[in-house]
Amino acid sequence: MALFSLAERQFIQAHLTDDVRALVLRPNSSGLDIKKLVAQIVARQKAREKLPSWYANEQLIFPPALSVEQASSERTAIYKASLVEGELLLDLTGGMGVDSWAFAQQVKRVEYIEHQPDLAALAAYNLPLLGSPNVVFRVGNGLSLLENTSLQESGFSSLTKPADWIYLDPHRRDEHGGRVVRLENCEPDITQPGIVSALLDKARKILIKASPLLDIDLAVRQLSGSVESVHIVAVQGEVKEILLTLSNQSIEKDKIKFNSVNLSNNSVIPFQFQWYEEQTAAVQLGNPLRYVYEPNAAVLKAGAFRLVAVRFGLTKLAPNSHLYTSNELKPDFPGRVFELREVIKPESKALKIAVPDLKANLTVRNFPQTVAELRKKLSLREGGAAYILATTLLNGDKRLLITKKVDQTIEPH
Repeated sequence: MALFSLAERQFIQAHLTDDVRALVLRPNSSGLDIKKLVAQIVARQKAREKLPSWYANEQLIFPPALSVEQASSERTAIYKASLVEGELLLDLTGGMGVDSWAFAQQVKRVEYIEHQPDLAALAAYNLPLLGSPNVVFRVGNGLSLLENTSLQESGFSSLTKPADWIYLDPHRRDEHGGRVVRLENCEPDITQPGIVSALLDKARKILIKASPLLDIDLAVRQLSGSVESVHIVAVQGEVKEILLTLSNQSIEKDKIKFNSVNLSNNSVIPFQFQWYEEQTAAVQLGNPLRYVYEPNAAVLKAGAFRLVAVRFGLTKLAPNSHLYTSNELKPDFPGRVFELREVIKPESKALKIAVPDLKANLTVRNFPQTVAELRKKLSLREGGAAYILATTLLNGDKRLLITKKVDQTIEPH
């Protein structure tokens, strides 16, 4: 692994915000390897928002941009690390090292394993510079190293007792580079008979990172009662990861702990429940009242469609319309809150009266048309102060709810 000279580091910092395509075409009189430095700049540009602590450290050497794209974000890595504790964690799919870096802040010793030598070398160089001296780096296939051997025989650690945690982030691309979602299509395939039980012989618990598009119900069935909890992690309203914790204790699906969390710039908004609570929740249905509520993406992915209404004393607009309503404001609701102005038919004439400039934010919930189709039909432009929720009411009517977004940081009078 080649380190960067002072001149190369200065070049990278000087051009961090440049258009890299133009940078490559500029005349080069410096004698520097511009293509190599541009690759660093591209990787750092991708890390600016995703990995701010890494981006801020001028000494780090970044892997190719694709590895940065595939790595966990700093926010999600820190959330994952909040789930673990103990003496030893084995990260069997080390990659760029972002998760190992976060785990090292919570666990006394982290063993990082990665089958690509170049990635492992970069992680071994970078993590100490980020304040993580308690990570040991190994090259190889994590599952193969553990298979049919003890921790001591594998060379993982001098500890002879099981590790506290094993972490796996299975590779989610097929041989053509396309994204895959189901656990059995990932590498390694943890649904294969015996893999989970073999891993649980080596550790008390397993933490698995899965696709945000994962069918959670199917994954729980495939893992045969070993799932202890499910974490649906959203950042700024977009689901980024689904995490599964596994243990040797056989747990019925109804008792599995579901944790949906939305990580925003200045807050963490959780919603926790057990599956039986959703199945037994008795929700009231009714027409829109003064306030309308839209759950965040993590709550919706968790499937808490009835329970979120019961917890916050809300009425649901219709069985399949996941919008909720009340006369009294619930500012701590895990999602967006709107104040209703009027309810109209999805027609251009009615909309022109309600929103004269035909400029509004549009959301579709249980409605026969997509956002794009409805915008075109209504000649509706994006933006503005108005928020329109297109949905189906309890009696089956298709309606547009014309609303104004409520600032949930302001307490009601």
